[in-house]
Amino acid sequence: MKRVGLYWHFAAWFLALSLSSGTWAQLAPGKDYQLINPAQPTSSGAKVEVIEFFYYGCPGCNSLQPSLRAWLKKKPADVEFRRAPVVFQDAWLPLTTAYYAFDAMGLVDKLHYETFSAIHDQRALSDKGLLRDQKPLFDWVAKQGVDRQKFVDVYNSFGVRSRTNRSIELPGHYHVTSTPTLVVDGKYLMTPAMAGSYERYFDVLDQVIAMARKERAAKK
Repeated sequence: MKRVGLYWHFAAWFLALSLSSGTWAQLAPGKDYQLINPAQPTSSGAKVEVIEFFYYGCPGCNSLQPSLRAWLKKKPADVEFRRAPVVFQDAWLPLTTAYYAFDAMGLVDKLHYETFSAIHDQRALSDKGLLRDQKPLFDWVAKQGVDRQKFVDVYNSFGVRSRTNRSIELPGHYHVTSTPTLVVDGKYLMTPAMAGSYERYFDVLDQVIAMARKERAAKK
């Protein structure tokens, strides 16, 4: 029995190694990721940049969050992650503006995942009708312990509105046409549909980061 157990131990190890090697071998542009042409400049300095393009009302973005949060907890030290809410239609403007207001007030850690949950899980907030009336959004934020008037002022500020306006044009620079989408180092675009599953999505992400890291090293 010990020999059988030892056999299966090595068989499992070999299979895992083979699958890992196969995944690397199968990674290909047009299948697992798309090359962005021209590549976009990064703002991450010496670190590899990963951008999440998302929308709070997007069910796929909500479904991605648990896997993304798990990945962020073990994110390599040489990777800088940032979020980019997008605006594909006018109805998306209020929640994109809300994200930038959260950011300006230092509330992203407190309210980012809560906003997803309020819309998709708790049904305490809807992304419908907010373009016409933001009161439900302001009321919900106030229920989270945030000064309502301060949030309203920041939400309507020139700086936050300017960042929202830039979100209208930003996806086009990266050829982003759907959410959620991850972009690595301004060059590699990835969607969950390309990977086939959220689990494989982050395996591919790690490999694409390794590719970007190698390219950076070659340029030194």
